[in-house]
Amino acid sequence: MSRRHSAEKREINPDAKFGNLVVSKFMNSIMYEGKKSVAESIVYGAFDTIEGKTKGDPLKVFEQALDNVMPSIEVRSRRVGGATYQVPVEVRTSRRQALGIRWIIAAARERSEKTMTERLSAELLDASNNRGNAVKKREDTHRMAEANRAFSHYRW
Repeated sequence: MSRRHSAEKREINPDAKFGNLVVSKFMNSIMYEGKKSVAESIVYGAFDTIEGKTKGDPLKVFEQALDNVMPSIEVRSRRVGGATYQVPVEVRTSRRQALGIRWIIAAARERSEKTMTERLSAELLDASNNRGNAVKKREDTHRMAEANRAFSHYRW
């Protein structure tokens, strides 16, 4: 990491269908080897499936799922006098969003449905209803932070 100045954030354009920046970030995270059109078809296909199942706005389901998955507190390792402590710290907004997106995609990839579109739509529906592996990951993170609350005075 550079000591002189921090790297400037790249501008990303909102997605074509909804004009939403978060959906665009989500698409970029799904993308493999620069294949944006494949990622687009996966995300929009999942949104169409969600719309068919819920008869509602898929964007609302997506935002609800992301809200249910984003962690508010996490543990960071801190070395104090030869011992390493897991210190609970609050999560920055940008990191919360990035972690939520990453966890939803990882949980969707581990599912057993046939296509990625089906996996993603099922995981988003589960996450919006406070179920699924992505929500479990958030719960585990919060539980670990709660268990290590005694070391919160080592916060920096």
